[in-house]
Amino acid sequence: MMPALSLIALVSVLSAVFAKQLDVHPPQQQHRHWAQLCSGNPSNRIRGCDRYGCGNFGASRQGGKGERHVGVDVICADGATVYAPFSGQLSGPIRFFHNGNAIDDGVQIRGSGYCVKLVCIHPIRYHGQIQRGQQLGRMLPMQKVFPGIVSHIHVENCDRSDPTPLLTPDVPDVPPFPQQDTHWGTVCAGNPINEIRGCDNYGCGYYGAPRRGGKGGKHTGVDVICADGATVYAPFSGELSGPIKFFHNGNAIDDGVQIRGSGFCVKLLCIHPIRYHGRITKGQVLGRMLPMQRVFPGITSHIHIENCDRSDPTGNLEGGKGRRK
Repeated sequence: MMPALSLIALVSVLSAVFAKQLDVHPPQQQHRHWAQLCSGNPSNRIRGCDRYGCGNFGASRQGGKGERHVGVDVICADGATVYAPFSGQLSGPIRFFHNGNAIDDGVQIRGSGYCVKLVCIHPIRYHGQIQRGQQLGRMLPMQKVFPGIVSHIHVENCDRSDPTPLLTPDVPDVPPFPQQDTHWGTVCAGNPINEIRGCDNYGCGYYGAPRRGGKGGKHTGVDVICADGATVYAPFSGELSGPIKFFHNGNAIDDGVQIRGSGFCVKLLCIHPIRYHGRITKGQVLGRMLPMQRVFPGITSHIHIENCDRSDPTGNLEGGKGRRK
């Protein structure tokens, strides 16, 4: 039998070795590859070549005069939802062009053993913690600056190494979300992850987006994409009250309802509920989407979702998929 002192010494050595391994391979780094970056591009497909250049790492820049592309361009449509590739700490803003153009914005994420800059996006915030697969922001209007380019997120490692191998998911990667009741259920049929409207001719759907022609007004809700006539579900269990008239003009979408319960209070607008009062359960049919195209032709039809205290509901809306109960 091993003497007690020798056993203690062995345990100490093993503990030290294990601790060193944790320093090199932190527990958060469970994924060898990053998650999906942009809605509509589950495999993080990289931009090829267009008249502005090529999107691969090391591609020539500045007309081939020796400069090389030190990042990778991941295809992303203007206004699309952007997700965090891994868990970490945000910092920013990152100004790539330093000229204030329509895409001169971005953010850095450091954590899980990685550090990366994501450029040409507008993040929902510049500081704080974010989880892998959580909504990070939206793609900015690259076509306004470079008409005809393949719109993309510029992804650049902080040490300027090649991020390409990390961008190839093991399998097509639907952004994973924490399975907690702090997240609401699917709100609209056909949009299981509660995807938020990007930007169109009428404005943008994210929280804090400019309103009133940019004259100081801010969007105090979030616009969840929902086709006209689609079924609408209760995001959580609670008590209904209403009707809620947002436009106060009796147009075809001037209807809605409030739900209070489960620690939340929210108004869902541009829908017609099956009733305005009584109890409803998370995932139960709440009503239907009203004909938004009649009022705003060409807009991305959506439910306007606004917390009663006007705080940001984005975090609660992430990951509706699989939460209808």
